[in-house]
Amino acid sequence: MKRPILEVADIIRSAGDNFIRRNQSHLGWQQLKVLRAIQHCRTAALGGHLDQCSRCGHRAISFFSCRNRHCPKCQTNARNKWLAARSQELLGVSYFHVVFTLPHELSALTLQNRKALYDLLFQTSAATLEEVAADPKHLGADIGFLSVLHTWGQNLQAHPHVHCVIPAGGLSPDHSRWIHPKSPFFLPVKVLSRVFRGKFVAGLKRLFRQRKLHFHGKLEHLSQPKPFHAFLRQLFRQDWVVYAKPPFGGPEYVLQYLARYTHRVAISNHRLVSMADGNVTFRWKDYAHGNKKRKMTVTANEFLRRFLLHVLPRGFVRIRHFGFLSARRRRESIAISRQVLAEAPRPRPPTPTTTPPPVTTWPCPCCGGTMIILEKLTAQQIRLRSAEWKDLVDSS
Repeated sequence: MKRPILEVADIIRSAGDNFIRRNQSHLGWQQLKVLRAIQHCRTAALGGHLDQCSRCGHRAISFFSCRNRHCPKCQTNARNKWLAARSQELLGVSYFHVVFTLPHELSALTLQNRKALYDLLFQTSAATLEEVAADPKHLGADIGFLSVLHTWGQNLQAHPHVHCVIPAGGLSPDHSRWIHPKSPFFLPVKVLSRVFRGKFVAGLKRLFRQRKLHFHGKLEHLSQPKPFHAFLRQLFRQDWVVYAKPPFGGPEYVLQYLARYTHRVAISNHRLVSMADGNVTFRWKDYAHGNKKRKMTVTANEFLRRFLLHVLPRGFVRIRHFGFLSARRRRESIAISRQVLAEAPRPRPPTPTTTPPPVTTWPCPCCGGTMIILEKLTAQQIRLRSAEWKDLVDSS
């Protein structure tokens, strides 16, 4: 894939200071931390290492990544490590993809109560799948799945939803056999929608009684019981969106499929088109009109505001496992599932028995040889030796 012509980091470097000055009273330390991390990602400010080609001797400096989970440039390695670990857990069945989405009317309340309502979204979507799957009318099985939280829509506005990836079927109540789904979409979507709505609204009521919800600005009136319950009745009058896709293949394909969802950020650098006259233009898909590809232009200030809507609370886990794939049950349940499916365990990657080769980084731009790390450098070392290595720094 070609290097993007514009990056989120470029927008932050150009407009970030002005954005912070204008919005300082509204920004939390976590959002400021994300801005600074992306701004300094792969720059001399984070340090780096001196590399040399093992073939032609060409030298260059590579800068360290920020490794922030909201950075568009830092997800590839984290995603690959996570997928490698998951490869040992795949079963020899097809997989389904089910998406639970919160109504637009809940977006503002969710932004004011991110941790509580993102947690509630995970809990209620998982409980919905487990309850409906356990019903003999629909499946009558104990299922396992993973859920991934996304908080954005294509236009970068708040749009909280959970992607669930589920093996097709589950274990019988006595764990003696594998039960295959009766529905072509795994479980009936209308039933999932009604159960999900009921569980989430019940969860909101519980949080309200426990005084764990916050109401600010235009939502302040909801802090009173009567307006809050009127708000909940409005939510109950509409259908909630649960989307299910047909099965998308077996274990040989599921890792590629998961890679699209697990470590995504609000917007990738490749969707950015231009930044000019204080405005940012980016590509987006208009799902309401047949997935039509469009371009949207907003001010840099508005772009950064939307981007920061999707900064997660500190320590919040956005990929979770449920059912028989939960941490405490996973190993035993996978072994039982493979036994009833008559599937052999997947081989583990071979353990190296020889001395590992030198740490490599990237192909040499001059001859294509292997670049090898000679020396790790702090930001101060790069600064002190910048005159000596000016050409190397400029080429990085």
